[in-house]
Amino acid sequence: MTAAKTLPLVRDPERLESRLKEIPPEPGVYFMRDSSDRIIYIGKSRKLRSRVRSYFRDPKQLSDRIAMMVRQVADIEFIVTDTEAEALALEANLIKQNQPYFNVLLKDDKKYPYVCITWSEQYPRIFITRNRRQGKKEDKFYGPYTDAHLLRTILRLSKRIFALRQRPQPLFKDRPCLNYDLGRCPGVCQKLISPEEYRKTVQKVAMVFQGRTQELIDVLTAQMQASAEALNFESAARIRDQIAGLKSLNADQKVSLPDDTISRDAIALAADEKHACIQLFQIRAGQLVGRLGFVAEVGAHGYAPLPTATGGFVTQTREESTDDSVKPAPTLEPGAILQRVLEQHYETADDVEIPTEILVQHELPEAEMLATALSQRKGRKVTIVNPQRALKAELIEMVERNAEYELARTQKLSDRNSQAMEDLAAILDLPDLPHRIEGYDISHIQGSNAVASQVVFIEGLPAKQYYRHYKIKNPTVTSGHSDDFASLAEVIQRRFRKYLEDPQMQRVGNPDWPDLVMIDGGKGQLSAVVAVLQEMNLMEDLRVVSLAKQREEIFLPGESQPLATDAEQSGVQLLRRLRDEAHRFAVSFHRQQRSDKMRRSRLEEIPGLGYHRQKQLLAHFHSIDYIRQASIEQLAAVDGIGPRLAGEIYNYFHPPHSIS
Repeated sequence: MTAAKTLPLVRDPERLESRLKEIPPEPGVYFMRDSSDRIIYIGKSRKLRSRVRSYFRDPKQLSDRIAMMVRQVADIEFIVTDTEAEALALEANLIKQNQPYFNVLLKDDKKYPYVCITWSEQYPRIFITRNRRQGKKEDKFYGPYTDAHLLRTILRLSKRIFALRQRPQPLFKDRPCLNYDLGRCPGVCQKLISPEEYRKTVQKVAMVFQGRTQELIDVLTAQMQASAEALNFESAARIRDQIAGLKSLNADQKVSLPDDTISRDAIALAADEKHACIQLFQIRAGQLVGRLGFVAEVGAHGYAPLPTATGGFVTQTREESTDDSVKPAPTLEPGAILQRVLEQHYETADDVEIPTEILVQHELPEAEMLATALSQRKGRKVTIVNPQRALKAELIEMVERNAEYELARTQKLSDRNSQAMEDLAAILDLPDLPHRIEGYDISHIQGSNAVASQVVFIEGLPAKQYYRHYKIKNPTVTSGHSDDFASLAEVIQRRFRKYLEDPQMQRVGNPDWPDLVMIDGGKGQLSAVVAVLQEMNLMEDLRVVSLAKQREEIFLPGESQPLATDAEQSGVQLLRRLRDEAHRFAVSFHRQQRSDKMRRSRLEEIPGLGYHRQKQLLAHFHSIDYIRQASIEQLAAVDGIGPRLAGEIYNYFHPPHSIS
């Protein structure tokens, strides 16, 4: 890469102007890249040329963060789309793939649970989870819900209203359990109900979490009347009980609002200089049926307002202008945060979940584009309104008050973490607060299945999206022979080797570069890590410490004695939380590896059954016990397992008795 290519555009006006002229005035998505060719920002616009040019006008009109971003931009790329809606969808996908540092990257509040329905399975499961991970494409998450107790109540009542699978695994081999006799389960374990019929039942439960309870009641009422007219009174009575249960469920979960029956979402936020807490209320048929919560960091990580064509940051939709003489609009950021929340929320929502009206606390920068995209998906007009009076404005005020309560809770937690980071910085004599801290630990049983964990705390809180697992590759670490020193050195070398491979890569100031690295262990573990970092010439820019378990002692490189600290100091407690999380994460991965190995060990003895087919068998039957109990026909039904191999597997678990 030549020097001209690595020079930021603001320092190369000729190349900047040439690049801006190449960008067409059409809808699309643009990419900002730095001198290392990393994407640092992705945006969309109805007129690409006007939007991108707005970044390079008067830098005084830019926020500090955007100005810092512009100073790093070394190249600009773009993708032209046919419509604004296509640009909206493309931007969302690209942000998800690349996670640019300067984009508004929302973090769902981890204390809020989700409901997951595994539509990818033949008989879908419904469960509550706090970890929304991208599983199979067909699976669906609903939430996050702010009231975990109410959510559990809703799910429990749903399982009573509708006959659903009650147990994750069958209780008996050849017959259903008592739940089937009580009418609470349709006998999924013995396949007494077809997958098609069971999925219809699960779809009814999904309508509850989509806020479509009244629609479900209307459908069931019609079915009840049809059953009664057909003299099928038993079916009509069962549906009648389901309707009664749904009405009682609504009475428990809804708060009446003096409004009409239009489906609406109302969104508002409360923010300080570090965080924005967003609340989204879902109103269906004049009732509050759901309250979702999100958190956006507006401080050091992940926040960037969306600029308009005029160079400012406005919270109202307006026609973009190519006239360079237009004065910038005032800087107002909340609308950009609400815009991003709505885009990401509706991206994962089903089309039927999209309301016909969205009430917003602040005008959105791209309200028209978002409304157009949602209208196309829903098949009817969706409007975005910033109410100023009457009932709608009162509703927004109620949502804002709830957001303020959440912000107060977030501030309290943030203050505690800030005090802990300040105390830790004082203990270790750090030049700045340790905003990003990484912790490492090793887990094994006498050297077998040795693994390592990397956990990350940002602003004193776990940032699980940055957690990493490592399988120890050192050939000397085997069953019966462990070497924690060598294992830690290997992991640290693998973690930071990209900085060795690219010496020009920015270290300090890079969001991926830790302010502090903590090793679980004492002087020996720390010395092994320091040795490998010195070989990589990284010790000058990296602060490393170790925390010994026995007395919670902190060791520094080159020091024979631990620091004089109190185990109850807030800074030491922060390191302890990091150490405990690293240990938990390493142990859980080690157990998973050991369990997988134990499950595969018996299958490996079967001739002709390779690793891929072992995985297919375990994915289908879930355990060795079920594989042992399966017939030859059931085994042969698994993808990749033919009749011959099915016979080999069956004979392995059922060897013929020898005749003396």
